[in-house]
Amino acid sequence: MIEYDIANIPIVDLANKIILAAVKSRASDIHYDPIDEGLKIRFRIDGDLKDHTIIPKEYERNLVTRIKLISNMNITESRLPQDGAIKGRIDGTDLDMRVSVLPTNEGEKVVIRILDFTKSTGGVETLDFAPKNFIKLKRMLEVPNGIILVTGATGSGKSTTTYTMLKALNREETNIITVEDPIEMNIEGVNQVQVNAEIGMTFAAALRSILRQDPNVILIGEIRDSETAQIAVRASITGHLVLSTIHTNNSLSTIERLLDMEVERYLLSTALTGIISQKLARRICPYCSALRKSSMFEKKVFKEVLNKDVPETWEVKGCNKCRHGYRGRIAVQEVLLLNDAIRDAINNENLKKSELREMVYNKGEVTTLLQDGLEKVIAGYTSFEEIYKLVEIEDALDMNIQDIFKAEEDEKKEQEKIEESKN
Repeated sequence: MIEYDIANIPIVDLANKIILAAVKSRASDIHYDPIDEGLKIRFRIDGDLKDHTIIPKEYERNLVTRIKLISNMNITESRLPQDGAIKGRIDGTDLDMRVSVLPTNEGEKVVIRILDFTKSTGGVETLDFAPKNFIKLKRMLEVPNGIILVTGATGSGKSTTTYTMLKALNREETNIITVEDPIEMNIEGVNQVQVNAEIGMTFAAALRSILRQDPNVILIGEIRDSETAQIAVRASITGHLVLSTIHTNNSLSTIERLLDMEVERYLLSTALTGIISQKLARRICPYCSALRKSSMFEKKVFKEVLNKDVPETWEVKGCNKCRHGYRGRIAVQEVLLLNDAIRDAINNENLKKSELREMVYNKGEVTTLLQDGLEKVIAGYTSFEEIYKLVEIEDALDMNIQDIFKAEEDEKKEQEKIEESKN
């Protein structure tokens, strides 16, 4: 925990120092949590929250007011949630942040999302796609019309992926229009529209107008309801390439969600070009990681999922250049490029979910999130523990997980007996 000389630091400088400390720590979010003692400041680094400092109670209101002021919020309103943004330069650092204020029983909680789109400027080659998935992505972007969906939970890098794809499509001969809530990054040469539901400027209303603006490519920030989904699909059929995001876990659940949103099967089967599902795993530190012997459980998983014998895997230790053995994050992806067989299956109302799953996952069409994650473990990018945390490994195993743990425990006891007999 850091201690600031708060009595001798102006509130303006204190607010700046906290933000700059978060940026230098590579944090994605800053949490200002009201507690009995004051305001606890926490940074989210590589997906995990870390305590930074505690601001005494007497300075809490001034600090929150300062953040609301620079975020263009109403500083007199403390009973309702508010959203704002901070754009500008602090101590020579250009910053772009989203701010949310929420009233709680202890006071106002503030969360600042630090937008870092440095990954978006490097091209699609920098998005951690495996070679097989990268080829599929390139094919998707070459299709003149259709809909490409990027799926995943909040904070899984969907915006970074869609913006990078948009930049790859941003050429002189292409008219690109986006509908976003909020606009997270300004892109030169792209027409970006901000949604404002209070005045009737919804995703659906904006999309209807956009179709009269002669677009080649349309980015919809997020498909949230049936109306938006239906307009997006129809736009892709009428000769436009549509990019969007949706909160689902994998390819199969994305198709099911769109059907639940009352998108007609014949339209979806024609319009859908591809689905990119992704999660973020912590990247192991290259300075302190080391190989160790794989456990029985790990060997079983590698053999079952990849059909590979992996005697050694990477172990994280921790050093002064990382946080608990991890430094940064890497995307784990599942990419489905639709073929004629899958299109026919989607259009078949009598097809069972199990049959569609068999077609998508067991005929070599898709490298699953688990398979991609384990390949990245073998390559030394992340650890087995990270993939185990992200993906439900047990579903891919024939052997009961309790049996695996018991066998592993027996193996450890046997090894201990051998060591004792030697001594």
